[in-house]
Amino acid sequence: MPETMEPAGHGKPIEIEDIGSNPNPRETIGDVMKRRLSRRAAMLGLGGAAAAATLVDQMVAAADGALAQGVVPMTDGPSTLGFTEIRHGMAQRDAVAEGYEIQTVIRWGDAVVGEAPAFNPMAQTPAAQEVQFGYNNDFIDFRPLPQGSRNSDSGLLVVNHEYTDTQLMFAGIGAGRAGRLRATAEQSRIELLAHGLSVVEIRKTDGRWAVVPNSRYNRRITGETPMRISGPAAGHDLLKTAADPTGTQVLGTLNNCAGGNTPWGTVITSEENFNQYFSGRAATTGAQAEAYRRYGIAAEGTYGWSRFVDRFDLDKEPNEPNRFGWNVEFDPYDPASVPVKRTAMGRFKHEGATHAISADGRVVFYQGDDERFDYVYKFVTARPWNPNDRAANRDLLDEGTLHVARFHDDGRVEWLPLVHGQGPLTAANGFANQAEVLINTRRAADLLQATPMDRPEDVEANPATGRVYVMLTNNGNRTAQQVNRVNPRAANTHGHVVEIIPPGAGTNAVDHAATEARWAIFLMAGKPGTDAGARYHRATSDAGWLSCPDNCAFDSKGRIWIATDGAPSAAGVADGIWAADTMGAGRALTKQFYRAPTGAEVCGPCFTPDDRTLFLAIQHPGDDAGSTFERPSTRWPDFAEGMPPRPAVIAIVRKDGGEIGS
Repeated sequence: MPETMEPAGHGKPIEIEDIGSNPNPRETIGDVMKRRLSRRAAMLGLGGAAAAATLVDQMVAAADGALAQGVVPMTDGPSTLGFTEIRHGMAQRDAVAEGYEIQTVIRWGDAVVGEAPAFNPMAQTPAAQEVQFGYNNDFIDFRPLPQGSRNSDSGLLVVNHEYTDTQLMFAGIGAGRAGRLRATAEQSRIELLAHGLSVVEIRKTDGRWAVVPNSRYNRRITGETPMRISGPAAGHDLLKTAADPTGTQVLGTLNNCAGGNTPWGTVITSEENFNQYFSGRAATTGAQAEAYRRYGIAAEGTYGWSRFVDRFDLDKEPNEPNRFGWNVEFDPYDPASVPVKRTAMGRFKHEGATHAISADGRVVFYQGDDERFDYVYKFVTARPWNPNDRAANRDLLDEGTLHVARFHDDGRVEWLPLVHGQGPLTAANGFANQAEVLINTRRAADLLQATPMDRPEDVEANPATGRVYVMLTNNGNRTAQQVNRVNPRAANTHGHVVEIIPPGAGTNAVDHAATEARWAIFLMAGKPGTDAGARYHRATSDAGWLSCPDNCAFDSKGRIWIATDGAPSAAGVADGIWAADTMGAGRALTKQFYRAPTGAEVCGPCFTPDDRTLFLAIQHPGDDAGSTFERPSTRWPDFAEGMPPRPAVIAIVRKDGGEIGS
C-alpha cells in the first residue's frame, strides 16, 4: 500500500511501512565482508541455495556486457506460458495480453445488500455506503457454490477494502493529511464504512461475470461491524476499553490488506496498517508509548477520525489500537456469522494468512509483516483439521504455535516458536503471559533475533510443489552494512522473491509444520542491465522484468502469477501481473500479462478452480501526485465525466473460453 503519513512538523512524508521500522537490523560491515569472502558461501550460491553479493555483481556485469554487444534476450524461451506478453507503459486505461478480455465485476459504490441506492459521488451518505461496495479493494477469494464443490461458474466473491483515498472520494478535499482533516464527521463515517470487506454472489452467464442482486449471501462487513475476540489474548487488560470492559468484543476491522482461507471453507481477512487511524499525545507520553512506537502509532495519524470518534483518540482509549492488527475469520456461507479476531495467530501488520496442510494434517498459515526490516511468520494449529466435520474446526485457530523465521546464510530456515516462558519470552523481559507475547508479537520476535526482511508481504505455498514463496516488496532503507544472504541488495527499491523449501517438498508428504527448511532466491526484481542485482531467467524479455512484487497466486499447473505495488515510483512503469514457471527450463522466466491504469496497484490475484477466470482487485486508480476528485489522472473504469476513479474487481477471461495462460 503506497500510503504516506505526514509528520507532525514540516518535512518529507513518511511511508507507513517506515513508521514502525525494526530498530535492530543486526549486521556489521565486518560480518558482511567475512561472508562475501567465504568460498563456501559462494559455492552455496552457485548451487542455488543462496547468492553472494559478489556473484550477483558479476552476473549483472555480464548482462551489461551482453547488452552492450547488442545481444537481444529471447522473447519466449522455454516458458510454458502461451500468451504474447504486453509491454511496459503507463496510461489512463489498463491492458491485457492479446486474446484476453477484461470484465468489470463490481466497483466502489455498486450495490451489495438489498435495495442499495445507485452510486452518486456527489450525494454520498453513511447509510448508502454501508450497503454498497467499499473502497480500495485488495484481497479476493472465490468460494464456489454450492459449498464444497469446485464449480467455476458460480460462487461467492469475498473482497477486502483496505483504506480510503479521501481526496479522490470527495470534492474539495485536497491532498495529504491536511486534506483529510477537511473531511466532515459524516464523510469520515463514510470512510469508516467503506473499510472492511464485501461478500457478493457472482455468476458467469454466456461468458460474462455479474453480481447476483439481492442474494441471501450478499453482505458488508465494515469498520463498525461487531466482532468477537478469541484465543489467548481475549479478555486481557490491554484489550479492555470503556465500551468493552471484557476485552472480548470489538467494533469493526480496519486496513484489511490480503488474507486467506481455510480447508473448512471459512475466510481470513488480515489487518495491516491499523496504526494510521489513531491519534493522541499518549503516542509519545503514555504508558504504552514504546509499544505504540514499535507498531508505528504516532501522535498524528493519517486520518482525523479521532476528532469525531473517541475510540480513535489515544488519550481517551489507549487500548483501542491493541484490538487491531489481527487476523479475522468468518464464514462467507453464513451471512449471520460473527467475525472472530484470532489472537493466537499474532498481532502485527498482516499482509495475509495463506494455508498449507502439513503431512500430519495440521494446518499451517504463512504470514508476512509488511514493514521494512520486519519478519516472516507461520502459525501451526495444535491438532489436525477434520475434513468430515466442519463444526469440529470452528475454533482450530485458537490453539497452536506461532513461529518467526530466521534465515541462515547456509541456506537453512529456522522457525522459532513464540511461546511464553521459552528463551527470552519471560516476565523478566516484560512478557507476563502468552497473551502479552501475542499482543506485542513484534517485540517478541525482536528478542528471538528473527531475520529482518525487505518488507515481507504475501507468503504463499505452491500447491503443485509444496514450495513457499515470499514476496519482498522493497527496502530502500537497507544499507550496505545491513545486507545478508537472503536480503543481498542494499537500497533494495525493487524487491525480490524468496523461495522456502520445506522437508518433503515435491512429494505428497510435505512437512509444512517442520521447524527447519531450506531457502533460495527465486528472482531479484528490477530492470536487468540497469538495476544492480536484478536477476531472472536469462531468456526474460525487455517486457518481462518487474518491480515491487506484492501478492501472488498459483494456477493448477504450479505457475506463479505475481502482482506488483510500487513500480511507478520505483521504476517509472505501471504495476501489473507477471507470470512464470516455478520449475523446469522456464523457471523464473517472467512474462507481463496485465498492466494497471495510472495510479493503481494490482491486488488479490485469484483463479477459479478451472483456471478459466483470473480475478484481480485494482486498487487506488488515479492515485497520482496532484490527482483529486475534481481533476483525477484517470476516470477508470467508467471514463464518465464527473465520475471519479473507482477501485474495482475485474475478471480476465480468454476470448475463446480457454484456460488462462495456456
